[in-house]
Amino acid sequence: MRALRERVAHVSQAYAPHEHRPLDGYLVAMGAFGALGVSLVAGARLLGRSAPERPSLADVALVSVATHKLSRLLAKDAVTSPLRAPLTRYSAPAGAAELNEEVRDEGSAVRHGIGELVTCPFCLAVWVATGLTGGLVLAPRATRLASAALTATAVSDFLQLAYDAAKKQVE
Repeated sequence: MRALRERVAHVSQAYAPHEHRPLDGYLVAMGAFGALGVSLVAGARLLGRSAPERPSLADVALVSVATHKLSRLLAKDAVTSPLRAPLTRYSAPAGAAELNEEVRDEGSAVRHGIGELVTCPFCLAVWVATGLTGGLVLAPRATRLASAALTATAVSDFLQLAYDAAKKQVE
């Protein structure tokens, strides 16, 4: 294990000699993502479920919008900031109930890498989409219901922003 850590540290230094890049943290995150994928496949096999030959366009659209909303909710929403607080530091409001946060530099590279993951809606989207897609195989009714609620919330967000923009234009 020590040899692996030393190798990762060497590669990290060669990769970004003038900037700290938490490659070992990224490796842990990639390993966790792989474990998520393996767990979903194992769960499907245990339950005797198989992936559809071709996902329906309706499911793809529903999960796409739900992924967008849940990723932003987890990475940016003020209400979910206690989940990110051990890894981040509040920076500034980002408008529309969202926050900007900075990843804490103190602590391990693993904490830093996970901090980058949980503050990036684009990065989280891969995890959320994988979870929701796995949910369509393991628990399709519950996943569609949760995705419908997230999709309705995302549409509502866009309508709220459009309403505010229209109101400002009239004023």
